[in-house]
Amino acid sequence: MIIEDIMDKEEILELIKGGSVDISKLKILLSDMNPVDIAEILEGLEIEKVLHLFRILPKALASEVFSHMDADNQQSIVEALSDSEIGEIVNKLFVDDAVDFIEEMPANVVKRVLQNVPFAKRKIINQILQYPDDSAGSIMTTEYIDLREDATVSEAFDTIRSIGLNKETIYNCYVIKKDRLLTGHVSAKTLMLADPDEKIADIMDTNVVFANTTEDRETIADQFKKYNLLAMPVVDMEQRLVGIITVDDIVDVIVEESTEDIEKMAAIMPSEDSYLKTSIFQHSKNRFLWMLILMLSATITGYIISSFEKGFMVLPILMSFIPMLMNTGGIAGSQSSTLIIRGLAVGEIELKDIFLILWKEFRVGLLCGLGLGIVNFIRVFIFYRNDVMLCLTITLSLLFTILMAKTIGSVLPIFAKRLKIDPAIMSAPLLTTIVDALSLVIYFSFAKMIFGL
Repeated sequence: MIIEDIMDKEEILELIKGGSVDISKLKILLSDMNPVDIAEILEGLEIEKVLHLFRILPKALASEVFSHMDADNQQSIVEALSDSEIGEIVNKLFVDDAVDFIEEMPANVVKRVLQNVPFAKRKIINQILQYPDDSAGSIMTTEYIDLREDATVSEAFDTIRSIGLNKETIYNCYVIKKDRLLTGHVSAKTLMLADPDEKIADIMDTNVVFANTTEDRETIADQFKKYNLLAMPVVDMEQRLVGIITVDDIVDVIVEESTEDIEKMAAIMPSEDSYLKTSIFQHSKNRFLWMLILMLSATITGYIISSFEKGFMVLPILMSFIPMLMNTGGIAGSQSSTLIIRGLAVGEIELKDIFLILWKEFRVGLLCGLGLGIVNFIRVFIFYRNDVMLCLTITLSLLFTILMAKTIGSVLPIFAKRLKIDPAIMSAPLLTTIVDALSLVIYFSFAKMIFGL
């Protein structure tokens, strides 16, 4: 954000809070601001003031601001506007922004909006809405520039000047044949540096990275990162160009997918709404299932502890080290699983790397286990009356627990990926249960062996 925008925001908020509002001054200030910043200002106001400010915006700016507003304010504005005003705003939205808006609205609002959108645009919107939610088709826009192979650079510039204003991007133009088959692409830089009489076919790049309408959008996000793309063409099953995906939509995809993975790793069912807009009941519903599963899975650890009841009666001090072992094992496993899940997500790790990962995590676990084991040996030796047998039990148990947790934490996400399950699910619920149970088995096994219990 630039300094002028910060000053304008503060001045606008002061004008709104004041008793009498200078409409002309407010309109000038808003007209010079970034649409994103205006939408941010409106989100913090009462709906009456939101509607009042929205109505004084120029029509073109109003559409841009509308596309950046949250769903609640969008719905309130649509319900307050006339049919003709709705038509003007939605018709000025890019297709992908219009689709995003419609997907968030209740059925009655959607019906009213579509009734006031021109037939051609309504047809395109309905087509995009039919694609699966996680597909390329669902996030593409049909507002792009296509050029003919036999056109000259001069003719290409004429095309861009005539229709470019209403296109989402003009930095990449896509070259098609008469049957709309995608054959190449040409950048604005290439066009500007080329001779006006050169043919597009002679300067276009035929090595095009494209997506299919049904391709998973998370895969497409990986391709944007891999090839440093600003836009990607989308083709149908016959390789005909039907739309493009722009980097701003991919950023939204990355944020959504990252949020979903974080929620799954925290053993929470993903939520479509933000934290504050999600109801208490929905929050409870999203969390209850995994809490129930983890609670019931604790039966396993409880059974293991009860099976060693006689050992505790002989040597009660062993009980006090259980939390330390389980917590350390849980942290060790989570560290490995988090790194592996992240590596799988960004394409740094592939399924074939499993043995390299196991060898690396084993060595990491060995170093961490030896370091923590030595510290614990000294600590137990000092505080528990120089009991070497107890020190040895705790040290060996800690070392093998960390090795076990690192191994399982690195392998589970890879197995999940191979089974086409989201690896994030494996990080908290299943990993916690397995590591807790096995850490107790390791601990009690060493205790029985060393103390002869």
